[in-house]
Amino acid sequence: MATLIHTLADHTDDINCCAFSSSCLATCSLDKTVRLYSLNDFTELPYSPLKGHTYAVHCCCFSPSGHALASCSTDGTTMVWDTRDGRRLAVLEQPGGSPVRVCRFSPESTYLVSGAADGSVVLWNAQSLKLYRSGNAKDGSLVACAFSPNGNFFVTGSSCGDLTIWDDKMRCLYNEKTHDLGVTCCDISSQPVSDGERGSRCFQMASCGQDNQIKLWLILFADSVGVELKYKCTLSGHSAPVLACAFSYDGQMLVSGYVTTCAFAPYILLLATGSMDKTVNIWQFDHKQACSGNIIENESKIAVENWSEEDVLAWLHAQGLTDLVGIFKMNNIDGKELLNLTKESLTNELKIESLGLRSKVLRKIEELRMKMESVSVAIPDEFLCPITRELMKDPVIAADGYSYEKDAMENWINNKRRSSPMTNLPLPSLLLTPNRTLKMAISRWLETQQEHSETT
Repeated sequence: MATLIHTLADHTDDINCCAFSSSCLATCSLDKTVRLYSLNDFTELPYSPLKGHTYAVHCCCFSPSGHALASCSTDGTTMVWDTRDGRRLAVLEQPGGSPVRVCRFSPESTYLVSGAADGSVVLWNAQSLKLYRSGNAKDGSLVACAFSPNGNFFVTGSSCGDLTIWDDKMRCLYNEKTHDLGVTCCDISSQPVSDGERGSRCFQMASCGQDNQIKLWLILFADSVGVELKYKCTLSGHSAPVLACAFSYDGQMLVSGYVTTCAFAPYILLLATGSMDKTVNIWQFDHKQACSGNIIENESKIAVENWSEEDVLAWLHAQGLTDLVGIFKMNNIDGKELLNLTKESLTNELKIESLGLRSKVLRKIEELRMKMESVSVAIPDEFLCPITRELMKDPVIAADGYSYEKDAMENWINNKRRSSPMTNLPLPSLLLTPNRTLKMAISRWLETQQEHSETT
């Protein structure tokens, strides 16, 4: 299932953390350094290693764009680096100077979180690199952190075994003792799931600890308690403390181990693991299991001309064009520019010298155009039920002013939920009114699609 393809042995002490961007791998160690490698051939970047911390580096993470890297250390600081040239952009000092054990960027690059041994949690403004809010965990050292995919909340794990949910204003929403001997790591899947009992969308989280266990949780926004951490199951099998866990980018796989760190690459099925033997191993999964299927699915949902630069990089990986990631990233190629690429622009502007590589890119772009022409028109978002995300057949208007599929909303109410699925605020009334105007609009849209299908 996974093949070891490379081993990095440049650090001189235990590996504490590793992290991927779309084009780089970062590693950090007790040897006080952070190292960066190209995903093209795993060679170390010219400005690596990054030096500045005076004690062990415990954690490192990339911003969503991959242009910034944060690292934190026993020296009580979190440092932010420019990944394009290795410049140090800021030194963020933890209040009280306590050793910083974990750091994470929010998905939109709005915030950077740092958590320390004294239980302090700091939310930094990721743009100004100034302190925004701070707080303190209930007990123990903070050793783990994960953001929700929408960036509305994050979870911290402590050495006392607590998992705490915070919102983006640093308000503690929920706290629960989860691992008797202490949490070691936690991760939230990027893909929302459905809570089978209530039919609502929620987030899936994994946590692991010194108790040799991995636990799966659902994070739900409930009307009565605000936020609920619902236990799902325990994954047994480890016979020693589980030090690391991570979801794959598509949420379809979860890896865990006795190693000190593990991380999946965002768009290709690569896994990095680091351990106390001072090495980082790179593993590759069977590409047929890979995220290319998810990239194809994404192509059908978003018009190519609306792709972001990151979407284009994901597409390159899925098409086996990883060698071009650096060039496309440097030139800020988004979806619109991708479709406008020509033989001349590949040669003269992007400086791609290989004739074979240029031909392959143009062939893949043409295949992409043909594929997009065959993809059916996306369903307008206003025709989708906010609960089921499916085309509505019998839309009704609830007291919150939003329209829902009648059966889905009735099921929501019958499960004793009295809050709006959209706002989470209490519903002033449980009355559901048929939305005949919307139902007629959906019918007309379906007729139009049928006529288009018959003519083509």
